[in-house]
Amino acid sequence: MPISPGLPAPDCPLCPRLVAYRIANRTANPAWFNGAVPSFGDIDARLLVVGLAPGVRGANRTGRPFTGDFAGVLLYHTLLKFGLAHGRYGADPMDGMTLRHTRVTNAVRCVPPANLPTPAEITSCNPFLTAELAAMPQLRAVLALGGVAHKAVLRARGLRASHVPFKHGVLHELPGGLLLADSYHVSRLNTNTGRLTTEMFEAVVGAIVAHIGP
Repeated sequence: MPISPGLPAPDCPLCPRLVAYRIANRTANPAWFNGAVPSFGDIDARLLVVGLAPGVRGANRTGRPFTGDFAGVLLYHTLLKFGLAHGRYGADPMDGMTLRHTRVTNAVRCVPPANLPTPAEITSCNPFLTAELAAMPQLRAVLALGGVAHKAVLRARGLRASHVPFKHGVLHELPGGLLLADSYHVSRLNTNTGRLTTEMFEAVVGAIVAHIGP
């Protein structure tokens, strides 16, 4: 199957468990997107935001990363605040919001049961992220939302995770000059428990903007 940057086939067959879950969701909710979710934003962006995987009622339903569930609220409101997006986030792909110098994707492009992909599924999907990073000529920074995204980015760059440990708020300079910024995931679980606050997340995005420019 040919690999296009950020765009696996909607009916990507690589992971049997995810295929079965997709079919079950399509049967139960035929009006939903129910496919491998493409990246959002231009390929010439300076910043790539990498999450974990589509949420079943979020991107799996709407077809746009971090759109339609709670996780998108903090992410997109913060991007809007820092000038990395324009318009209004309406939790709908038709809300008219556009990204500026920014692209958003996930380490795994299909929704997993219980929002948790297996290590094998993360590995199977990594070539899409590898191709995407290689196809972004202006890329200067990656924001990894959580440890899975962090490790997926390192794998896509041919680096060992043990050499670059995940830690919220840390900015890692990777070989070749690419900045890897770490944040806890913008999930409801993390924000409800106080593990990630709005101020904490804004501090990370602010540090990235200081590095790549507004």
